[in-house]
Amino acid sequence: MPKSNIHFNISERKILLRIFDIFSVLGILYLVSHVLHFDYFTINKENWTWIFVLVLYISIFGSIFELYDLQKSSKIESISFGIGITASVTVLFYLLTPFYTPVLPNNRFQILVFYLAIVVALFIWRWAYILFVASPRFYKKVLIIGEVGTIEKIIEVFNETDPNYKIVAFVNCDTQKQNEIILDGVNEYPPQEIEEIIQSEGISEVIVASYNSEAITQEVYNTLITLLEAGFPINEYTNVYEEMTQRVPVQFVGKDFYKYFPFSRNNQNKLYLFFRRIFDLILAITGLCVGLMLLPLVLVGNLIGNQGPLFYVQERIGKNGKVFKIIKYRTMIENAEVSGPVWAKAGDDRITSFGKFMRHTRLDEFPQFINVLKGEMSFIGPRPERAVFVNELSKELPFYETRHIVKPGLTGWAQVKTRYGSSLDDSLLKLQYDLYYIKHRGFYLDIIILVKTMSTVVFLRGQ
Repeated sequence: MPKSNIHFNISERKILLRIFDIFSVLGILYLVSHVLHFDYFTINKENWTWIFVLVLYISIFGSIFELYDLQKSSKIESISFGIGITASVTVLFYLLTPFYTPVLPNNRFQILVFYLAIVVALFIWRWAYILFVASPRFYKKVLIIGEVGTIEKIIEVFNETDPNYKIVAFVNCDTQKQNEIILDGVNEYPPQEIEEIIQSEGISEVIVASYNSEAITQEVYNTLITLLEAGFPINEYTNVYEEMTQRVPVQFVGKDFYKYFPFSRNNQNKLYLFFRRIFDLILAITGLCVGLMLLPLVLVGNLIGNQGPLFYVQERIGKNGKVFKIIKYRTMIENAEVSGPVWAKAGDDRITSFGKFMRHTRLDEFPQFINVLKGEMSFIGPRPERAVFVNELSKELPFYETRHIVKPGLTGWAQVKTRYGSSLDDSLLKLQYDLYYIKHRGFYLDIIILVKTMSTVVFLRGQ
């Protein structure tokens, strides 16, 4: 069996980041409390609630401010802002919850020491992570077995998703197109050299990305069986794609679609659906109350920057294809679609000055809590589309109408994972995320979407 190299998977690196964020902060605070006689935060068995609350705040705000984004975490300059804002908000909330945390110190210098200790701890650990864990010595080196037509797209997806996942070799099974590609950093080899490649290149995993079963010859098949029996990791590309990108690769799904859509049993789980409805009602009532408090701001902004009707009502497609009327604050000029329905796009000149502000802050979404209250929408789910666009996209994108087996939502997996889109390719990307959500739907994924929605609002990534 080929010798395996040490590497960390995506989930392992995210766990490492979270665990050592906590241990580094607690370790520095423990050191500071003993060396500098810092008594605001002391670590002992009597003060376990202090530790629990601090760990909770670091985990929540670290997620909101994207400390666990692997792309950002691989560069200190990309993660610096996240560290600073996470430490600031964590300390602020920690000081404002004295019932569960230490009483505010008389000496305000201790608050500064507390803040700096957290910042220094996070910077030291993240610098160590970049220097060691995110270094080339821990890259996962991958061998792709497939055809020429897929390799460039695969490399692009891997590079965008995981900086530590490196394709270093390619076995071309397309006998009609041998030695026709030249890719930087990727060597092409003939099928008979698979085992030699694994040894010489230090390969950690083999990925089969062939969509023509006849391209995998008996020789290649026998080699893969031998490697598998020896315990070497061999995966199919669509499975790796879904795990890495957290979206379903519908463009690669053919007649075997049932293999890719073993949809979450939570879609029919009465207990899950009951608690989701309770959750929706609580959020809808809370959202409407907040919306009422913000209404004076919206009214003034609409009067100055929109100059026209406040609300905008439009028909959308809901669960099981049922049509309902969505309610939003108007963000476009009146009669924006005189010539017929048009895709909204980034930088759309039909959007008013105040409309841009509402879209960035998500203020325009608040009236949709009425739709949630009525049961037409959920807080989390695929965004509802207009019938004309649903008909158009259903003809172009496979499984597009599968989005309608669950309620549409105010926010969703596609909304927190992608930027604004207005093309067929953008719609395909959003569909992949929507299908991933439907497939893996559950409380855990809902919580992740809720946290990432907060990040979207904080960083003004609204559409």
